[in-house]
Order: sequence, then structure tokens, then C-alpha cells
Amino acid sequence: MVVDRRNILDAAWRGALVLGVAAGTAGRALAQAGSLFPFTADDGRQVYNYRLPSDLSTEGLPGVVWTGAQHPDVILVEYFDYNCPFCRKAEGDLDALLRMNPGLRLGLVNNPILSLGSVQAAKVQQAVLRGAGPAKAYAFHQAVYAKPGPIDGPLALAVVGEMGLDAKAVEAAADLPQVGAVIRRQVDLARSLGFEATPSFSLGNIGILGYPGPDAMQKAVADMKRCDKLACG
Repeated sequence: MVVDRRNILDAAWRGALVLGVAAGTAGRALAQAGSLFPFTADDGRQVYNYRLPSDLSTEGLPGVVWTGAQHPDVILVEYFDYNCPFCRKAEGDLDALLRMNPGLRLGLVNNPILSLGSVQAAKVQQAVLRGAGPAKAYAFHQAVYAKPGPIDGPLALAVVGEMGLDAKAVEAAADLPQVGAVIRRQVDLARSLGFEATPSFSLGNIGILGYPGPDAMQKAVADMKRCDKLACG
């Protein structure tokens, strides 16, 4: 069952989640290198950013939910947790960002570091992606965040039913070992990139720790399109 703790994670990975999945040596070195560009959030704080290594990317990463432009000018990837309040805020803003930028492609990568419920919801999302495709998986993502309160397996399965999908089939798929392996690979990539906070983003080859707000993100996307940098001179 999706809600059975024993079937969600092995003991070692479950322990890592409780600790917040501490970043590995390579990721931590990235996060200590200093901001690459001056980047101001909507609330005036400076947002930490750095160049990502070229050998670490979402290319070939399984389970990414892609939406937006098929032939993009700019690619933005969010590394998120379903129980992260700033990820919830970012969901609607990022959808609006897609509508304002027809050349933008958005990828969603699970980084469930906050709770067991986050892992359960991530497994359900992956099962929807496997069975119904990226459009339905993105619709699930939006519908889950529209629900108030903590997000876990039972809530995620309830959303699946509300979407008209077969909740029992999705639950069975969510328990497949392949689904757990995909989520582990996504978490491992986030850790290797130094993404200790959720949400974190890759915009082109730049890593962004935390959510800067809709206006700052719009400027970053526009600058990336114009000069291939987080901030044009």
C-alpha cells in the first residue's frame, strides 16, 4: 500500500529524509562557493545562485514532469517537496510564468526531504506520469497544491480519484520498485547540485536556492533569454 511505511523507503533512505537529506560533499561545495550574479528577490533579499556543473543535469533523468514549450528558448526546472509552503506558493506563479513566456519549458523534479507524506505524494505523482502521461501529471501537481493542509498518500490518491483516474491502479503503480528508484535518482541529483532548500531551481546552467518570487523569476527568465545569464549587465 502507498500508505504503508515499509513499502515507501528502505531504512537508510527513510533516515535520510528525517534528517532533511543532508547534501553530499560535492553539493555542499557548490553551495559555499558564493553567488555568481546579483539577484534580488521580490522581498529585497539577495537570492543565492551559482553555476551548475555541466555533467549534472536533468538530461536523461527519469520521471521529470515537463510542461510548456516543446522547442524552448529557456528551460526552468523546479526541485520541490509537496509539503514545502514556498513550493505551494510557487506553483501558481510558475503556471502564470509559463503563460507569459511561450518559449519557456518547465520541469518538475521531486525532492521530498520534509516528510514521509511528501514521499508518498511523490510516488503517486510518478504513478500518474507513468500511466497517464505528463499533462495529467502536471494537472495532478496543480490539483494537489490546491488542497489545504499537509499532503500525503491518501490525499494524493483522493485527488487521483477526483481527476477521474483509477486510484487503485495508480496506488499499485506507486508501489512498484521502479517508482522508488526514480525518486531516489531525483533526490540524488538534487543533493549533488547542492539543492538543500525547497524549492530550488535550475535556470539554464544556474542554480537558484529558494524561491525569489514571481517578479524576480520573470526577470530572470527574460534575462536568461536575452543574454544567457541570470542577470544581464
